[in-house]
Amino acid sequence: MNRIGISSYTEDRLAALMQELGQPAFRARQLFRWLHAKQVGSFSEMTDQPKALLAALKERFFIETLAVQRRQQSRDGTVKYLLRLPDNNCIETVWMRYSYGNTVCVSTQVGCRMGCRFCASTQGGRVRNLTAGEIAGEIYAAARDQGERVSHIVLMGIGEPLDNFDNVMDFLSIISSPNGANIGMRNISLSTCGLVPMIEKLAGRRLGLTLSISLHAPTNEMRSAMMPVNDAYPLEQLIPACRAYQKTTGRRISFEYSMVNGVNDSPGTARRLASLLRGMGAHVNLIPINPVDGSPYSASDAANIRRFQTMLTQLGVNATVRRRLGTDISAACGQLRREEAGQTADGTA
Repeated sequence: MNRIGISSYTEDRLAALMQELGQPAFRARQLFRWLHAKQVGSFSEMTDQPKALLAALKERFFIETLAVQRRQQSRDGTVKYLLRLPDNNCIETVWMRYSYGNTVCVSTQVGCRMGCRFCASTQGGRVRNLTAGEIAGEIYAAARDQGERVSHIVLMGIGEPLDNFDNVMDFLSIISSPNGANIGMRNISLSTCGLVPMIEKLAGRRLGLTLSISLHAPTNEMRSAMMPVNDAYPLEQLIPACRAYQKTTGRRISFEYSMVNGVNDSPGTARRLASLLRGMGAHVNLIPINPVDGSPYSASDAANIRRFQTMLTQLGVNATVRRRLGTDISAACGQLRREEAGQTADGTA
């Protein structure tokens, strides 16, 4: 019998499991705390549990612990991890220090099928979805390595979170529980390239997280050239879905806008972007892109980005420039995984 990752069980599922095994209800809360507050790596560490229960659990389940395969540290303190999953696939996780606390950027899939042309994560396609326990395990692995608590999470690593909707929702339930890591929804940001039906489904959950839309262009022609997902869900569908999300949840949306030299960084493009987002009270996060091997795109220069920001602000759109972290390591999402795959393929790993 193939064992199942128990770290992916929400509190409700653990309660149902304990009932199935004839255990008292309080065992579910104890097990959840061992897994997600104390973050143990083996059943033998659960010292207050009956040996018979632990033996039954070990026979059917395993704890989804991630191992650090590679670690790169930037001069600015950013740490990028290549983490090995229980099935030997690898994903990336990034630790970032800010004045308000420690943020971990997590992956939600092994690879990605969205095909954004400025992103290294998608170049090998999607291998599989991560489980809820594996996504949580990224945070636990980084916190264990750093010896510090994580206060904020961004789901902006490898993969499209809303393409792994059910597992991501279970992860959010697990990570925000007061009986576990207890990271509040208002300290969690989820980034999507714009899967409209899933944005509508997410709105129905009425979670307190921050939704970020990878926009990157204010016209369909420009956006489709950069992001094939726009062919399926063009701006005429995406922007109304964003407005509806705001109305349903009462939460402001953030728009990510990667500044690409000579593609989407002209004054005329800034005016079109301001017109597209007018009246939403939205925040635009301007991102100097990191270089990606095989991509035709390069970053706009700093002066041009500042001019773009100033124009948006003058046109009534709140815009900031994302602070660049980890520029001296393999900073672009997916690059460290690609490097590892390349080494393994040529036999030098």
